[in-house]
Amino acid sequence: MNANAPPVKTITHAPLKNVVGCLSTVNRLINRAPGLPGLGVMYSPSGYGKSWASIYAQNKTGAVRVEVGESWNRKTLLGAILLECGDPLPKGTAATLMAEVIRSLGDNPMRPLFIDEADKLVDKGMIELVREIHEHSQCPVLLIGEELLPKKLQAVERVHNRVLEWCMAQPCDLSDAQHLAKVYLPGVSIGDDLLEKARAVAQGRARRIVVTLSNMAEWARGSGAKTIPADWNGTLCNGEPPVRGRR
Repeated sequence: MNANAPPVKTITHAPLKNVVGCLSTVNRLINRAPGLPGLGVMYSPSGYGKSWASIYAQNKTGAVRVEVGESWNRKTLLGAILLECGDPLPKGTAATLMAEVIRSLGDNPMRPLFIDEADKLVDKGMIELVREIHEHSQCPVLLIGEELLPKKLQAVERVHNRVLEWCMAQPCDLSDAQHLAKVYLPGVSIGDDLLEKARAVAQGRARRIVVTLSNMAEWARGSGAKTIPADWNGTLCNGEPPVRGRR
């Protein structure tokens, strides 16, 4: 997000515990004492809401945020960061782009850099680029990835020993599910027993809970209901594909 860009528009998930945890981690990185490293890592299995949390924190802090693509190389990563910093046409060698990234982020070392899907940088042997960016710009950097990201980082000692904060995202609890229901099931009431069942079936994964709530909202619109009955027999998302019935 460049300096002139409006905040990213997103449905607010502010009360969710992973959102609070992400923002707390970022603030610790921003306000770290002189001499401390400024890398943070947020990790969990897929679907826990890490990206939602990072977008909320981006809006709050003005962070630069990129999401690593499967096809990216060094120049793609550095160019994407420069685009988010406000450079519309980043050009040059990887070394030239790196110098521009360091200059741009170093101009405001309180502005964090978020890198989502950071696992891919480790897998591609590109994670040292992050260390170089951090070392020379001194900007806080939050790496966001899957459950094995910390273990992958252990194999790259020069990056691993610069991590100041580890933020292990947690599965949604009932309180989180209640907030998601307010967002995705507006104007429709749902009992805690059914909501807890939906949460448990989804294994606490926010994305799956949202799918279930969307199914309920669609049913409520179609039936004109203002309450989801306790015996509602619609689909509770568990991430599994439907199984063809036996004959």
